[in-house]
Amino acid sequence: MLADMRHEAKIAGGEPLDSVFFGGGTPSLMPPALVERLLVEAERLWGLADGIEITLEGNPSSVEAANYAQLASAGINRASLGLQALDNETLRFLGRLHDAGEGLAALEIAQRHFERVSFDLIYARPGQTIAQWQAELSRALSFGTGHLSLYQLTIEPGTRFATMVRRRQFEPLEDDAAADLFGVTQEMTAAAGLPRYEVSNHARKGEESRHNMAYWRYHDTAGVGPGAHARAVGLATVRHKKPENWLEAVARDNHGIAEQRLLGLREQASEALLMGLRLTEGIDLGALSSRFGLPVAALCESAKLDFYTARGMCWKNGTRVGVTDTGIPLLDGLLAELVPAGLLAA
Repeated sequence: MLADMRHEAKIAGGEPLDSVFFGGGTPSLMPPALVERLLVEAERLWGLADGIEITLEGNPSSVEAANYAQLASAGINRASLGLQALDNETLRFLGRLHDAGEGLAALEIAQRHFERVSFDLIYARPGQTIAQWQAELSRALSFGTGHLSLYQLTIEPGTRFATMVRRRQFEPLEDDAAADLFGVTQEMTAAAGLPRYEVSNHARKGEESRHNMAYWRYHDTAGVGPGAHARAVGLATVRHKKPENWLEAVARDNHGIAEQRLLGLREQASEALLMGLRLTEGIDLGALSSRFGLPVAALCESAKLDFYTARGMCWKNGTRVGVTDTGIPLLDGLLAELVPAGLLAA
């Protein structure tokens, strides 16, 4: 990890880190001494900005929660827990190993030890009603965290859920019903002071995930460890996903990179648009034009933007544009309409 980090700093050095995110798998099982060692090296290589956000992603199990006090002492100041549901039946359906009681106990311990805590839930589950989701979300909001990630259940090809649907073991919720649940989610989180700031993420003002905002605002990011992706100085890198392959690469090359390539300005602009339009704040076409040296007209299909703005699905404010609550459930389709084909093919 240290060797991989040192190589990454050679590519993307020079600026202090605004955030560090320990994610993927179960990083909360790491020995706290390892976390501390990695943070010490990160500070030596880059420097840490004042008020840096250092997040640890974890499963809400009693085994992992036992590490929280030491992890906080090692420098972690934000935790993101994969609760996913608040009842045992749903957790079993989702294939989770923890039960609801264990998850809520881990949440309570996390809130005791970390300055900021987020957790996620999955909704729009088979047969889920508005009343059921209102009750579960109300309970989730009552725990008082400053951030929630609320994801609709999606059936991805090649997953266990796709197999279950094919075998008719359950019927996915219909699109209209899922859209109704999305609307309820926006109303309840906004009323509780945690409005949506990204498609599935809600936070009190100032408690947005700084690390994820770096991705969505298309800032430079460094990536270290198996499976890590990075975007820095126009270079895209992907590390070996399988730990054994990553270890072999580090031993051989002093880094775990499996692929790297330079991104053209049009491809970078396309990625910035696709990421930025997920945000409630939208994107500033004028700023992107200056950043990538492309005319505003090349960044957005203005006639399509006007068409969807007139129908309440998009908004414009000077050179800043975005997608409304009405349009967000149809975001993938809107992106295909708004981002010029020449950029998408870049």
